[in-house]
Amino acid sequence: MTRLASYLPILDWGRAYGRDTATDDLIAALIVTIMLIPQSLAYALLAGLPPEVGLYASILPLVAYALFGTSRALAVGPVAVVSLMTASAVGEIAAQGTAEYLGAAIVLALLSGAMLIAMGLFRLGFLANLLSHPVISGFITASGLIIAAGQLKHILGISGSGSTMVEIVSGLVANLGTVNLYALAVGVPVTLFLFWVRSGLKPALVRAGLRPRLADIIAKSGPVAAVAATTLAAHVFSLGDKGVKLVGHIPSGLPAPALPPLDPELWGQLVVPALLISVIGFVESVSVAQTLAAKKRQRIVPDQELIGLGAANIASGISGGYPVTGGFARSVVNFDAGAATPAAGAFTAIGIALATLFLTPLISELPQATLAATIIVAVLSLVDLKALVRVWAYSRSDFAAMAATILATLVLGVETGVTVGVGVSLALHLYRSARPHMAIVGIVPGTEHFRNINRHKVITGETVLTLRVDESLFFANSRFLEDRLTELVAERPQLRHVVLMCTAVNEIDASALESLEEISRRLAGAGVGFHLSEVKGPVMDRLQRTDFLEHLNGKVFLTQYEAFAALDPRTAHIAEARKPRKATKADFWIGPEI
Repeated sequence: MTRLASYLPILDWGRAYGRDTATDDLIAALIVTIMLIPQSLAYALLAGLPPEVGLYASILPLVAYALFGTSRALAVGPVAVVSLMTASAVGEIAAQGTAEYLGAAIVLALLSGAMLIAMGLFRLGFLANLLSHPVISGFITASGLIIAAGQLKHILGISGSGSTMVEIVSGLVANLGTVNLYALAVGVPVTLFLFWVRSGLKPALVRAGLRPRLADIIAKSGPVAAVAATTLAAHVFSLGDKGVKLVGHIPSGLPAPALPPLDPELWGQLVVPALLISVIGFVESVSVAQTLAAKKRQRIVPDQELIGLGAANIASGISGGYPVTGGFARSVVNFDAGAATPAAGAFTAIGIALATLFLTPLISELPQATLAATIIVAVLSLVDLKALVRVWAYSRSDFAAMAATILATLVLGVETGVTVGVGVSLALHLYRSARPHMAIVGIVPGTEHFRNINRHKVITGETVLTLRVDESLFFANSRFLEDRLTELVAERPQLRHVVLMCTAVNEIDASALESLEEISRRLAGAGVGFHLSEVKGPVMDRLQRTDFLEHLNGKVFLTQYEAFAALDPRTAHIAEARKPRKATKADFWIGPEI
């Protein structure tokens, strides 16, 4: 039963499910449903799909995640970045508005789901670590800017296209002379209203005397209010006849399961985009899930999260949807609304299903400018340009990876952007690993501790050189170690011993082992002993399986102090003599008792 529960977490939390928990989940589901309806419509349009597809992608995927996911608060569904990546990938294969385009989006969801499940079963969640936080942050920032810029055409009521910032801006500038004032009159006020709702409505309602929970529900209803008001205005003033683009007819009813296109060539073309969407979606989801779980001292299982997200994408594909993942904004709303279990997601799915059945005929006259405003307000909260300043101050290499990701995404597109980010991150990691930090260390007077001679007042001898390597030794940096030691030995004609301090060495690969053997032979030829100190147990176990220790020109010491005392007893004695003497009673003034 325990093993089955590890793959079906519902068997774990479901046993303790009660009335109070259900109440909390229902309230959270109500709030998230109100938020998700306009978002689902908007993100589907962002992906280049009919608006109802966003609703379809918000029903079965939520149920699937409730069965297989481990996060109590993660809210799964269409999100802005994945919608943009879907549009970018599918747009190269088929034209928007065609059956082929929708079929490709469905295949993308199924492929992504299959990849995520496979990664979960084989416990490959660590692969997501190839995307560093600066790369993810840069990618999301650039994607947010592209998405916001791409929605301005709906706010302005003009035509435009493009998948990069250069193409989008060029299209906007070329069509500025055709701005539709009626669309502008809808889009600008709605955008300003939604910005105010996001930050100012709830505090205003609380100051007016409403309870925080009720104020939160009303504030989250802001986008729904905007949808209702602009739909009514479009109907009353016949905005569709005045050139304002409307959502149009949305078929009511639940999606019917159907087979996806079975064209092998199509599936092959979507493998790489599906992999990128899978990894990006998983990283975004798991970071949100871990953050929210930590607040309640809960835990998530990353490999099971892969299975949960994979099941959600499979469910989206078979119900006519497109790739989904855990959304930051709606997950935070779900958490703040008091969601106690993943059942809140299943209740949300029921709410979306009811909306699909009964509300879709009411929003056929919804202006696309309203949905564009919803997207702009949502994605601009993801843009964090200040992160560039923070990362620059902390790490120039991470800044380079982040800046390269942003520039590549803006100029070359989302798929190229994330690929460039990963490539730059790996290249910089290899560069740093190939040139590890090495420090000459000496003994701190009066202690048995050794520190960098450039940072601390330490004692060193003339006949013993201690070099500390702050990195595991492997093929990329072993030659660098050889060259550095050769240089240091050449500078010290009185040197008799070299000690390699291995406190930070967690592994020595075969290439590095050969380098150590070569160093030992060279130093032996120069009459200099080569020793190791503070070698970690697993590293020593591997060394003992070779003949390296038999041919080592020196010894392996348990501690650096032991090596120093044995190889340079005179300097060790000087350091010992500089120990501060113990304080005695004579050093203190003893006053009267009080």
